[in-house]
Amino acid sequence: MKRLLALPALLVAAALPLSTVTATAAPTQVNPVPALTAAAHPIRSTAATSSLRDLTPLAAMVGDARIVGLGEATHSSSEFLTLKHKIFRSLVEEKGFTTFALEAPWSTGLELDRYIVSGVGDPREIMRREFQDAYKFWNVQEYLDLIEWMRSYNRTHARKLHFVGDDLGYASPALLDRVTSYVGKTSPALLPEIKSLYAGIRSDSEYAAWSAAYFTKPLAERVKLAAGAQRAVVLVESLPASPERTWAAQHARAIWQVAKFYSFDITDPKVTPKAMYFRDESMAANTAWWARTTRAKVVLSAHNGHIALEAGSPADYPKTQGQFLREQFGRDYVTVGTSFDHGSFNSHNTADGQLRVFTVPPAAKGSNEYTLDKVPYRDYLIDLRRLPGNTRDWLDVRRPTRDIGTGYPTPELPIRLAPSYDLLIHLNQVSAAHLRF
Repeated sequence: MKRLLALPALLVAAALPLSTVTATAAPTQVNPVPALTAAAHPIRSTAATSSLRDLTPLAAMVGDARIVGLGEATHSSSEFLTLKHKIFRSLVEEKGFTTFALEAPWSTGLELDRYIVSGVGDPREIMRREFQDAYKFWNVQEYLDLIEWMRSYNRTHARKLHFVGDDLGYASPALLDRVTSYVGKTSPALLPEIKSLYAGIRSDSEYAAWSAAYFTKPLAERVKLAAGAQRAVVLVESLPASPERTWAAQHARAIWQVAKFYSFDITDPKVTPKAMYFRDESMAANTAWWARTTRAKVVLSAHNGHIALEAGSPADYPKTQGQFLREQFGRDYVTVGTSFDHGSFNSHNTADGQLRVFTVPPAAKGSNEYTLDKVPYRDYLIDLRRLPGNTRDWLDVRRPTRDIGTGYPTPELPIRLAPSYDLLIHLNQVSAAHLRF
């Protein structure tokens, strides 16, 4: 499969609809707008630091959930990101949430978390170094503002906020060092083997160069490296139980996830769905591990396609992170999808790979967004679980829906709103996020 610029091919594939599924015809001609309007709660502002009063209904809808998945219809529109910041503030204050998890490498999360908790490091440099290739859309002012707010909060509160990366695109030298350092202190005899198993994974190159070089390794070598990383997990887990081993084992699993993901044969189209399955399974596992190990309530930020409860194109994307989490946590996992009518976003042109700002007009008739924008609020929140039966029937139908990732233009996906999300936030207009590179 072709790469866009230096983007890791599988991460790009995760953000691009690979096939088009025919939308389902509506069983009736019910007009859902009156019921949607009656159930909608207006959002007065998407600004990160604006009043939280308009999010009071959201806190009630979340209830006692332990994990709240916040989606985005584009990877790089400012309003989606600032609204996530605002929602996180609300859930921190109203519901005791303490963790913001992002669709970013585990090792990146550790670096940003160290800054947020203890002030060590420069978040701008961490973002420059870690948010490259497929993750470059996270290197934006909106996320820097969130990180700085979390750091500021921690300066004045005993209960600390944390940042987690739940994805598997990269294993930094610092992550490898966490495992080898633990093994060296706990069982020095195992250290030579652990270092040997990690030798082919370790590199001092930054993420973009590391990923490009890793994909040039022969497939057989990448498969062998993945097996070695799995062996390292077994070795770490064999050491005496302790809190330190719990964390070292998770770090080792994160390294194995990276090596395993890069061991898929991306030249075979039949393999890509397996890689996508493994990626979302791993992201769900990392999020679940953090929630259970730290007993924290987690806001999980990712693309709509990752936090949703069903895939828009199951043949290409067999199972979402949201499906895995719902199976593990039941109703303690609540998912919030997002949509928009018109506006702008950053993405790579699928024709030439160039990064640019795209602007799209109001949604076309027949799409989900077209009807959602008929509700007479500019921006609003709605609980899809509590709508009348005939409106639920309308929401159960697959309709063309914008699902924009790291590449555009791409086909709209046929999404069933009600089976995909518990809650939905619709914005009338969005603008491109503020890139920092």
